[in-house]
Amino acid sequence: MALEPYEVHVGQDVLDDLRGRLLRTRWPDAVEGAGWDYGTDLGYLRDLCATWADGFDWRAQEQAINRFSHARAVIDGTGIHLVHERGAGPDPLPLLLLHGWPSSFLQMLKILPLLTDPAGFGGDPADSCSVVAPDLPGYGFSDRPTARGVANGAIAELLHILMTRELGYERYAVRASDIGAGVAAALAMAHPEAVLALHMSGSNPFLDLENLPDDLSPAEQRMVDDARRFRSEEFAYALLQASKPQTPAYALNDSPAGLAAWIVEKYRAWSDSGGDVETAFSRDELLSHLTVYWATQTIGSSMRLYYENVHTPGAWGAIAAPTGIAMLPADMFPTPREWLERSGPLAHYTVLPRGGHFGEQEVPDLLAEDLRAFLRPLRRGVA
Repeated sequence: MALEPYEVHVGQDVLDDLRGRLLRTRWPDAVEGAGWDYGTDLGYLRDLCATWADGFDWRAQEQAINRFSHARAVIDGTGIHLVHERGAGPDPLPLLLLHGWPSSFLQMLKILPLLTDPAGFGGDPADSCSVVAPDLPGYGFSDRPTARGVANGAIAELLHILMTRELGYERYAVRASDIGAGVAAALAMAHPEAVLALHMSGSNPFLDLENLPDDLSPAEQRMVDDARRFRSEEFAYALLQASKPQTPAYALNDSPAGLAAWIVEKYRAWSDSGGDVETAFSRDELLSHLTVYWATQTIGSSMRLYYENVHTPGAWGAIAAPTGIAMLPADMFPTPREWLERSGPLAHYTVLPRGGHFGEQEVPDLLAEDLRAFLRPLRRGVA
């Protein structure tokens, strides 16, 4: 099926039901003065949910979202929602942007104009990209897979068909982080003829701490120490989602306050926020992410991708495409260049001065600049 134009719209009945549920929330107690030590802070969450119920204008957000060019395509029975903005420069490079969890296409909307029209922001029009920013299957306005085995490799095949057959891009670059980086790696391994370059961020929380090299550099040892801390303090969500994702889905799909607690904790912990999540994201941005998850009922299907990736890990091999890394200092834990190069050479490695796990939304200017610099010498010969 060819691409069909698409408009993001949430029915008023869904918004009315959301408000009613928020107002009827049965709040738990909390240890006095606990703050965020035990998990999501009760006082903050009550205030956020009060705004969600009576101080948040989803229709205004919807209008802003729909200023971009949206489409949907059905590929091998799976509906994929995407934003597709063609570059304004003389020879735009096709670029696929992939989000992770707990995110969606919304993560890409700030950086997207910087990439499609660099001249409009004081840059060189020759750096222009034609950008494709899909919702991964199970996320946002893409379909929710209900069969087993829809893991990174299967998603990579759907997105390759999207880029080549549906959009006509014979060769393209990929920028990704989190679960999206796993999809990007699968794409590059399966289709080296098509993937021109990979640009990625983040650290692998599934780092094998029991089988480490005996010649770690000081920077690598710091990474291992950070990974051990992350494993003990922050990793419970991933283990649950990789083993029993259906169990929390019942609660999170039924309670918007519960959904907000589960997701906003991650936006706070993984961003460059200094403990105040709204220094990294506006309240409207947070509530837009939550509304997408709520309206599309994708919290369960988004978490299932963890399970699928553990139980259908797929093949692994060398990546031929030049790989660039933009390391964001407040991401889960910094990974030094020498560790990454144990898996193969890097064409580009930058430690950005600020930013966290959601770099495209937190520091779109820095990330766009690094991405343009990485892609600039790789553009020749792209169809």
